Amino acid sequence: MAPALLPRLLLLLSATSAAAVTNAQLSENYYESSCPAALLAIRTAVTTAVLLDRRMGASLLRLHFHDCFVQGCDASVLLDDTASFTGEKGAGPNAGSLRGLEVIDRIKMLLELMCPRTVSCADILAVAARDSVVHLGGPSWTVQLGRRDATTASASLASSDLPGPNSNLNHLLTAFSKKGLTTTDMVALSGAHTIGRVQCQNYRNRIYTDTDIDATFAASLRGGCPQAGGGDHSLAPLDASSPDTFDNGYFSGLLYHRGLLHSDQALYDGGSTDDLVRSYATNNDQFGSDFAAAMLKLGNIGLLTGSYGEIRVNCRAVN
Repeated sequence: MAPALLPRLLLLLSATSAAAVTNAQLSENYYESSCPAALLAIRTAVTTAVLLDRRMGASLLRLHFHDCFVQGCDASVLLDDTASFTGEKGAGPNAGSLRGLEVIDRIKMLLELMCPRTVSCADILAVAARDSVVHLGGPSWTVQLGRRDATTASASLASSDLPGPNSNLNHLLTAFSKKGLTTTDMVALSGAHTIGRVQCQNYRNRIYTDTDIDATFAASLRGGCPQAGGGDHSLAPLDASSPDTFDNGYFSGLLYHRGLLHSDQALYDGGSTDDLVRSYATNNDQFGSDFAAAMLKLGNIGLLTGSYGEIRVNCRAVN
């Protein structure tokens, strides 16, 4: 964040109370009185981070998703391991691939200066995900606020509940249904893969053994991802047509069997979601609308509100 912005943000809060709101209901105006510049601070920090690193938008969006799918949207994904629990960062779907933690840390430090013990880490994740999508050209939605933070995390739930890169369609549908998300929600949220990149170790098997992949596309990836090993952390874009723009290019790629992950192509492989993929591939507005609606539902999973949970001072540790 630009140094000159901090005094202006702090000035906006000079006449307000720093006490946290305890309303148990989510509201778009949750911090209107207790921390009125909170959303501006988050948006400014996210914009700066994504300008410095275009990959960061996808990383922040993924953090919110991986948080909500484990214990609900409670910032449990941010907790470091302790003597009493093993956190989610080292679980299979997260190990070595979570990014953006330092961006959340910077946002939290600023908000603690502005309005101590007021804005939850879970709300920061939700707003940062929305702002990342918008900055990269995607749809906006009104984030409902008032989540509180968990005091524990679960590596085992992270390993069991988060869909993996080799998931088939039935596994994806079941995993999302368990979270109260529909088939349409699942396909729309999978469209988050229109931005971001994936490590070779997650798509190696697909480009050498899967048969439902365009041969030219597979061949183009093999040089940076040898079958015999090595290059595990080499990156390839999930949407080769526009990897840093939030659009429907991901779905267009699936029509030509250019899904990078097995779980991507599973959405368009003769199954029940084929028609929806075709619709999104030809109608970016429909995709954007359904994605925004699905993100609202995702953001409501397993919430802690009112007196449950806490407002962490440090997103990596309980108070």
